[in-house]
Amino acid sequence: KKMAGNPDIGAVLGQQLLQVAKVMEEQVDDEINKLEKMDEDDLEAIKRKRMEALKNAQKKKAEWLHQGHGEYSEIPEEKEFFNVTKNSQNVVCHFYRDETFRCKILDKHLGLLARKHIETKFCKINAEKCPFLCDRLKIKVIPTVILIKDSKTRGYIVGFTELGNTDEFSTEMLEWRIAQNEVINYSGDLMTPPDAPKTASKTNFIGKKPIKGRGKRNDDESSDENDW
Repeated sequence: KKMAGNPDIGAVLGQQLLQVAKVMEEQVDDEINKLEKMDEDDLEAIKRKRMEALKNAQKKKAEWLHQGHGEYSEIPEEKEFFNVTKNSQNVVCHFYRDETFRCKILDKHLGLLARKHIETKFCKINAEKCPFLCDRLKIKVIPTVILIKDSKTRGYIVGFTELGNTDEFSTEMLEWRIAQNEVINYSGDLMTPPDAPKTASKTNFIGKKPIKGRGKRNDDESSDENDW
């Protein structure tokens, strides 16, 4: 029952909905009018722009594939690492050891992501064969994944702590974590880890705002110190 002196909430909401519908209708009418006023030259210009965008996208894809994107490959030696980070804007590199079981788990997930995200170079390098790099990057835990953009270190994934502290994390969880450092194109929700329901008590990411540099060390290093 409506109390005396109080507005009818239903009527107010109804009026607001009508106003919203009217605004939307006006916007649609405006777009229709714009389309109706276009001549053949206008439509041809739009078509040319779309074709140009498609051509540029195909060219970029060809460049990525030429650089070995689309597959998860091994870097055979240290000096090749610098070539990879120079030639590809986005790089995800796994520092591994043959005898470390968790490295095999990462290999599986990274192989899947390499095929999905051809905009990024996914690779791995044997930590025992690159002592200079490990020392320079202060890599002390295996596995460690380093995330690089424009030849600058954007972050690290050290072990599985940030993946829910479990060997059973999903490929989507690793993808989400990599996306925090903006080295892949990601359309998902950066605020919510995909494995959140299963790892809510273990991960410390729940509810935190994603920030650049997530996963960086605190022991006197910065992105500037890790430029190639």
